[in-house]
Amino acid sequence: MTRGRVDLKMVADRLSLVDRYLGRLRQLPAARDEFLADPRNVDSAESLIRRALEALLDTARHLLAKGFGIAALEYREIARVAVERQLVRGEELGEAFRRMAGFRIRLTHHYEEVTDAELFGIVNERLGDIQAVREQLAETAAALAEK
Repeated sequence: MTRGRVDLKMVADRLSLVDRYLGRLRQLPAARDEFLADPRNVDSAESLIRRALEALLDTARHLLAKGFGIAALEYREIARVAVERQLVRGEELGEAFRRMAGFRIRLTHHYEEVTDAELFGIVNERLGDIQAVREQLAETAAALAEK
């Protein structure tokens, strides 16, 4: 695939979705008992987490395609290559992004294995990772657009 021009509007639109989904996730109850007592909280968390991860991964796919000429990849490969190409930097955050891609696959294809407690843990402990990846992808997009 040939490199192309990074579409900053598309990147901004996807990352805006991530912001919206993170905002909604942060509105869910922080108390475990309250979160788990209402199945709508669990359902909302599952949907919003999946959508946020898909928006991040779609953004990374676009940056890999346009900035590096790397053709369409599956989500797990997108995360791996995004870390290799420094779209997402730092050992811990890179590993978190790879885990996010794997979790998105579980949400979509192995949803019966995802527990309510696991979703609660992500909402209360891992949203910062999603935010950090979002910020690094925005920085990378701006840098690639200048080339």
